[in-house]
Amino acid sequence: MIAKLKNLKKIEYFLGRLNDVRFIGQVIFVIIVLLISWSGVKSIQTNYNLQKQITALRQQNSLQQLQDENQKLQNQYYQTNQYLELSARQNLGLAASGEKELLVPSQVALSYTVDLPSLDKLSTSAPKKSAIQSNFQSWIDFFLHRPNNM
Repeated sequence: MIAKLKNLKKIEYFLGRLNDVRFIGQVIFVIIVLLISWSGVKSIQTNYNLQKQITALRQQNSLQQLQDENQKLQNQYYQTNQYLELSARQNLGLAASGEKELLVPSQVALSYTVDLPSLDKLSTSAPKKSAIQSNFQSWIDFFLHRPNNM
């Protein structure tokens, strides 16, 4: 009962304050400040998202330009005499004048080859570092601007 009376007194006090013009002015001022702050935060968020989109589009644009330049260089190479000669040798079996073609049986050619170790054997031959050594080396490489050699 006493708690209800205290709550009623608080409500009466608050309602009494609503009749005061200064209190209402402060409440309206706080509401306006909150609305302006919220609007500013939303515009900052929108600008950030737009900036991310602009950056992504610029990266795509520069990538496309590099691909275009690569394609132009490749087209220029296809028009050179060097490419035409290689293409004629590979695809048509032609040779330049004065050249002789030697046909070597595959058994003879394979008898002079050397077996290379497989990739599995190469990877197991390197000693493995502990996690602490690997982490420490990664930090050193990072601070010295070295490429990651994992």
